Amino acid sequence: MGVQGLTTLVEGNRQLFQDVKFRDSRLVIDGSSLYFRLYFTHGFDQQHGGDYDAFACLLTDFFSALAACNIQPYVVLDGGMDPSDKKFSTLRQRLQSKIREANNLCHGRNGSVLPLLTRDVFIQVLIQRGVPLVQCPTEADWEIACLAHQWSCPVLSNDSDFYIFDLPGGYLPLSFFQWTNLSGKASQRYISARCYTTNHLCSWFGIMSCELLPLCAVLTGNDYSTPKEADTLLAMLDGSASRRGGGRGRGRAHNSRAETILLWLASFSNVAEALEEVSMLMGEEGAQGKRGKKGGLTSKLWAGMQEYHINPRSSLARWFSGGKAPGGQASGLAQLPECLLVAAAEGLLAPSVVDALVMHRVLLVPQVEDSKTASSHCASRAIRQVLYGILLLGAQDNVPQGTGGGAQQVKGPRGEVQTQDIRLQENIGQGARGGRGRGGRGSGGRGQGHILPTQQGMHVAFSMEKAAGAATMQAQGFSTPICVEEYDRCDLNLNKNQVEAHPPRNHVPLDRLCQAPVAVRLGVLLEVLGVKESALAPVPLHLHLAIAVTGFWMREATPTPSQPELQALVLGMVCGELSCINHAGAVSKLNWVAERKVWTGLDRQRVRRGERRGMDIRAAHSFSQWQACLWSALCLNQLLLLPLPEPLLSWLFCGTLVHGLLRYLKGGQSAESILTGGHFSWQLYSSLLDAVRNCSFKANPSSSASGRKRRGRGRGGRGGRGGGAHGVGRDTEDINNRFSLLMSGEEFYYD
Repeated sequence: MGVQGLTTLVEGNRQLFQDVKFRDSRLVIDGSSLYFRLYFTHGFDQQHGGDYDAFACLLTDFFSALAACNIQPYVVLDGGMDPSDKKFSTLRQRLQSKIREANNLCHGRNGSVLPLLTRDVFIQVLIQRGVPLVQCPTEADWEIACLAHQWSCPVLSNDSDFYIFDLPGGYLPLSFFQWTNLSGKASQRYISARCYTTNHLCSWFGIMSCELLPLCAVLTGNDYSTPKEADTLLAMLDGSASRRGGGRGRGRAHNSRAETILLWLASFSNVAEALEEVSMLMGEEGAQGKRGKKGGLTSKLWAGMQEYHINPRSSLARWFSGGKAPGGQASGLAQLPECLLVAAAEGLLAPSVVDALVMHRVLLVPQVEDSKTASSHCASRAIRQVLYGILLLGAQDNVPQGTGGGAQQVKGPRGEVQTQDIRLQENIGQGARGGRGRGGRGSGGRGQGHILPTQQGMHVAFSMEKAAGAATMQAQGFSTPICVEEYDRCDLNLNKNQVEAHPPRNHVPLDRLCQAPVAVRLGVLLEVLGVKESALAPVPLHLHLAIAVTGFWMREATPTPSQPELQALVLGMVCGELSCINHAGAVSKLNWVAERKVWTGLDRQRVRRGERRGMDIRAAHSFSQWQACLWSALCLNQLLLLPLPEPLLSWLFCGTLVHGLLRYLKGGQSAESILTGGHFSWQLYSSLLDAVRNCSFKANPSSSASGRKRRGRGRGGRGGRGGGAHGVGRDTEDINNRFSLLMSGEEFYYD
């Protein structure tokens, strides 16, 4: 959530904290706050798509520091959107802001945008280290407070709401948590921190009861908005406080909004008295009568205060003790089968998947890309359409009928039902691309979309594929097209698009997903990506998904990725594999002197911090499309219960490395030159590049979305056939044997 101005007020008063030597304790960690703060405060790359390897190393250091101090972390992550929609307006405003900040970064100006896969890297590190974690059904703040209250241990976060929750173990702000500088003897290590409790704040302002603090949060304003009448009330508070003689002014000439309210609250002994005064000031009838003609401000305030009411029995405590996954009817997760409920709680089902199911709505994260072209997420729409189809096109009693499209399930920011024709609400970016989506449902494939100008001078996709898609859905028993609202960038604006759910050819309903064999689930995934399993045979298993996605990207990205862009991406994967082998200590199985030389040469090409070279916007957009494809494929793979292992993202992609390698190749150097002497590295590079080439041709041309793209390419015009790819595939058996040896103990390889 977050209370406006409260962090500045509290952290500016040293007296509100107690210095502690923190050790030998449980610690409930706000996961979202942690990965945001660690990524941004350590100066990791935002322009080029993320420094995931360096971020993963920092996370490892962080949890190692906790272990050295005998601190047991329990990480709690935010889940999907609140079904009540009370925060939706705030979320849209933040997305719009991030679109503009991403554009600023793209043009060398200031901005702050978290790279797309940062959260996924964070979860992978937690799982690798065995750190207990849980993903909540919706926002995690309240659940974190309940868990910490039951365990009487502190909360580590950067969220000002924890200045309001009454926590017996206190709140440790991340800004004062000095984990990089451990103190004490080896057996008595501790982390210097500052601990806050609500008693400190109440004592400082002379507030008689901590139960009054939630009223301060609601009046001051949080992410769940503030009643409009609160502004009117605030204008009256100074005079009221002085008349009542309450508060301790501390000699300040000008108070912040939060401080003004805290001073006013010092006039009351309990919540009832404060609300009675609100009723009087606002001209409402007394507390025993109707709550006022303006909609009852006191009732609204009381309802808002319940967000801070702690349940003494936490559902998360049961989860961490081996109990059932959190969630229930109120969260909407009851629609998920048990196996997916557990996956969601384990952080192995993305919140966006839950949002698509519960809200029929997905917010797509802005990336640093070319704002003059379609959003990078357009390239991966076909993947998400099938994901939506699996979620929403199950048993008919779960599919709303009669109002057309998905609009019947989607409400606007103020609860109004959107009933516009979905045919006229397709993504503008989709129109510019001639339509994205799955092909071959029933008869025929996708056709090239026809672009018609609207009265506003914009473009809307109005494709012949729609009639065929609707007919196929009807033939499969889906009488009404179902859509998901996607919020994505269009130019520099946040745009709402109705995206139709498409079932895969071999449709597996959601309620039968847990019983479906692995082969069936894998078949669905490979069908969506347009890849034959045989094309992935030369590739190490842990890279199957990444290579399949790269082939998909080669077909679907606009403009088509260049040969140097593909080579740079694959070289980055080779560098990551060498880093992983070195980290795992498997170097004795290779000629490591030669391979280390290759590894060092690759790593040397990184774009270093402070380099002033201009941003390659085309490359940024291309690699952002690759990340968008990978992210959507990860979501689908998770929904299908991981028929393919997830690649280790921290070793798979590093934006500064890939951009630097692209610069190296575009400068006239060849891939061969940087791999010279590394037999294993060259074999791996050749094998991956050849597999991408094979995957970039649709496995089933009759159902191909690629058939709709007419860019004048010949059959041999796809990347991977040119320079750097000669000799590819000659050692595929050898490369597989090498990886079988290196990965003979899988847990060792990924350690």
